[in-house]
Amino acid sequence: DVQLQASGGGLGQPGGSLRVSCAASGFTSDDYVISWFRQAPGKEREGVSRVVPRDGSTHYVDSVKGRFTIFSDNAKNTVYLQMNDLKPEDTALYYCAAALGAGSWYPLLAPEGEDEYDYWGQGTQVTVSS
Repeated sequence: DVQLQASGGGLGQPGGSLRVSCAASGFTSDDYVISWFRQAPGKEREGVSRVVPRDGSTHYVDSVKGRFTIFSDNAKNTVYLQMNDLKPEDTALYYCAAALGAGSWYPLLAPEGEDEYDYWGQGTQVTVSS
């Protein structure tokens, strides 16, 4: 069975950096997409970034472009989200999620909504404050 474990959250300063990790296990094929979502108090959960481990294709929401980088270390079965130039608005509970089979259709059909994802890790809290 697929399991995802998010970790690495903590307290960051505005302009600083943090890296969150999503350790994955149980995949039997490489046709999946891994995404990071976040949810701040009083706001809806939003997709932040996604990666297709099979070929390294990536996508970012406009608010994090140029600041965040998602990458997959396939040897470690881990997806990372490197967050640079942190802003207070980045404060949220960050989740990683997997959409099984989505890599076969990507990028013709990309999983963007949370209902497209089959497995979710536990959230890791990121707080950006001075």
